[in-house]
Amino acid sequence: MTPDHTHPQSHSTPDSNLNADPQELANFNRLSSTWWDQQGEFAALHKINPFRLEFIQRWQPITEQSILDIGCGGGILAESLARLGAQVTGIDLAQEVLSVARLHALDQEVSVNYQKISAEDYAQQNAGQHDLITCMEMLEHVPDPQAIIQAAADAVKPGGWVFFSTLNRNYKAYLLAIFAAEKVLNLVPNGTHTYHKFITPAEMDAMARKAGLFLRDSAGIEFNPLLNRYGLNDKLDINYLLAYQKG
Repeated sequence: MTPDHTHPQSHSTPDSNLNADPQELANFNRLSSTWWDQQGEFAALHKINPFRLEFIQRWQPITEQSILDIGCGGGILAESLARLGAQVTGIDLAQEVLSVARLHALDQEVSVNYQKISAEDYAQQNAGQHDLITCMEMLEHVPDPQAIIQAAADAVKPGGWVFFSTLNRNYKAYLLAIFAAEKVLNLVPNGTHTYHKFITPAEMDAMARKAGLFLRDSAGIEFNPLLNRYGLNDKLDINYLLAYQKG
């Protein structure tokens, strides 16, 4: 598939079948204009993005790879991957956020193929097409994360790599990701996260294995604005990354 940010493909799916929370989509659409403000409401995503790239590159080169970014949002990760020489397709269901992504890519002269389509429909139409799949900070926002994980497994080539990041479900994650980050420090928009949707690493791995993916690596993301400390570590207690390979 040739990336083309000037003539984006768009697909529609009946709303009743969408694996998405309408309230979550509305919230992200409402905040879409602030997506690329590095000091704004999505500043945290800009801060952690280099560490996501670092984790991916431990295992897989990015240059000349065919990459699908599921839940691409405004394109922070998708653009970074494209700048490193990948052919990138970014999919999301938030229309206004995708519009921001397309305009930003056009302005920056970065080629990303953005599509409004569900992960499940995309995988059905493009089975086994990609070298690498990313799905970052997205699984904790959908009603059925298993279906997204299965879609990622279906869309990647045999032997290909799938990278996930999400939030662990425990008291510490609640305190830092919701209470501190949203309600006290305003690092992410209030209402971004719902605690019961957080996913433990054990739950995540069980879903991935069911989809035919096998764990190769894991890392935690340290995000401490009070101490100005950011980076990768080996603790999966809050925000964590997992690298999987398709069998």
